[in-house]
Amino acid sequence: MRLGFMTVDGALPLPYVITGISTLIGRVLTIDEWASAAKIPARTGGVMSGELVERILGIQGKSWDPWTFADLGRIAATARDALLSADLEPHDIDTMIVVTCSPYEIMLDQDAFRMARELQLPDSVVPIQIGAGCAGLARAAALAARMNSRHALIVTYNAPSRITGDLDGGVNPIYLNNDVHPLGRSLWASAGIFSDGAAALVLSRQEEEPGLVLYSRDSQTFGDEPGFTDPLIHHFGGGSSKPYGTPEAAELACYGMNGPQVRRYYTQGMMLNHSALNRELPGYVDRVRRIYTHQASPALVQSFARLAELPPDKAPTNARRFGNLVSASTAKMLHDDLYAGEVTNNDLICVSVVGSGPERGAFVLPLQVAKLIQPES
Repeated sequence: MRLGFMTVDGALPLPYVITGISTLIGRVLTIDEWASAAKIPARTGGVMSGELVERILGIQGKSWDPWTFADLGRIAATARDALLSADLEPHDIDTMIVVTCSPYEIMLDQDAFRMARELQLPDSVVPIQIGAGCAGLARAAALAARMNSRHALIVTYNAPSRITGDLDGGVNPIYLNNDVHPLGRSLWASAGIFSDGAAALVLSRQEEEPGLVLYSRDSQTFGDEPGFTDPLIHHFGGGSSKPYGTPEAAELACYGMNGPQVRRYYTQGMMLNHSALNRELPGYVDRVRRIYTHQASPALVQSFARLAELPPDKAPTNARRFGNLVSASTAKMLHDDLYAGEVTNNDLICVSVVGSGPERGAFVLPLQVAKLIQPES
């Protein structure tokens, strides 16, 4: 494929193939089961029914499992399976990128250090930890494009049930009754839409026909508009400005979604990705087997597919079934498609995502998975 080296959209050659993949989700609850345990207060009194939650969020089920995602060890096991899928040993990996917005330990990138230790990666491998949400895979791919790695392991995971939920399957009370956080009235939606998920990908170097990656923060310009400044997810507490233990820090340490800005950024950001991909790889929709979009919500996914005039089978969705698996959502669809035979080795696939920050990006890569591992749940 012919690529421009550096365009205004930041597109770069991505000289890799996907050689390994593994994914993990937790127990999938129906939205009725989740709503029954969550007991979200309704504005008209009482609690929200599953039917009402589904009408608002558009999802019918959630990966919601604070026990499965209780420890980084399960994530490390998923990463080991990705190495097995790529038919590689730990000493073959020279780059590891960990992507999460809900680390198990918040200081000094300890998740990445522990991950490298548990995987027995060589001590010379620099642990890179990215604090990113739904667009984390695009940021990781853009970083990999600027590195001279032989085999890069990308591990992504988020466990909202551990943060927004409780061990009885309900919702953390601070997400239900919070008069301090500016988005306090809608905090329950973060618990409702975000779901537990983990994934690991192995990228192996291949120079002959490189893929491509594009990435943008949109802070200077947003298409033809001024820069986009809203971070989409507002989490004010827990850092140096509002340290834990100080007044109101706990109430402010919640994931609050700015719904209107999320919708605006998703719709326009995904279309900017689409336009940039068409410029860099004309007719990319027909050249790739699948387009894996970020699964923010069923309505937003459907809106993008309609605006981009995608063929019906081109962009699968799992948001209605699982909720928003954050950065693992696209890898989960790819893994499921591989296992079902919907995509096979030598196919080109595209991942196009947007997320908080804000940030967005996309990449196109071929598949050369050495061994197929069954998706784990």
